[in-house]
Amino acid sequence: MTVRLRLMWAEGADIALGLPAYATAGAAGADLRANLAEGDRAGGLLMAPMQRAVVPTGFHLEIPPGYEVQIRPRSGLALRHGLSMPNSPGTIDSDYRGPVGVLLVNLGAAPYVVRHGERIAQMIVAPVVQPRFEVVSALAPTSRGAGGFGSTGRG
Repeated sequence: MTVRLRLMWAEGADIALGLPAYATAGAAGADLRANLAEGDRAGGLLMAPMQRAVVPTGFHLEIPPGYEVQIRPRSGLALRHGLSMPNSPGTIDSDYRGPVGVLLVNLGAAPYVVRHGERIAQMIVAPVVQPRFEVVSALAPTSRGAGGFGSTGRG
């Protein structure tokens, strides 16, 4: 099934960076690139340790009803530099039309410069179910019951 995601460039975006793209045929997420303001493109965006910043992608989305877009960190940036997302995964609802930004945090010990055009996150398109909530006096029993964190053991 093909889902169409409509995209509109933000004012001042560097459209030469192209659309979000899948790096391989089996990739679940499309790579998002930092699309910095013209005055920040040469030097990049310096992020000190523990600093958070919203990094622009340069576009707006029109997500079809019944879907969401999830924004997830890139594993290589997390492993090598400690760059992650404090709200991972970030959710973009189908009724949002503002600019798409990626909330990054530098959890590393050293400053990191986000470069214009650098792949900074992945975008996953996923279906959404909005259930009808129903209050009951009891829940169906299971073998696990109320066992919480770590209750199923190790291994």
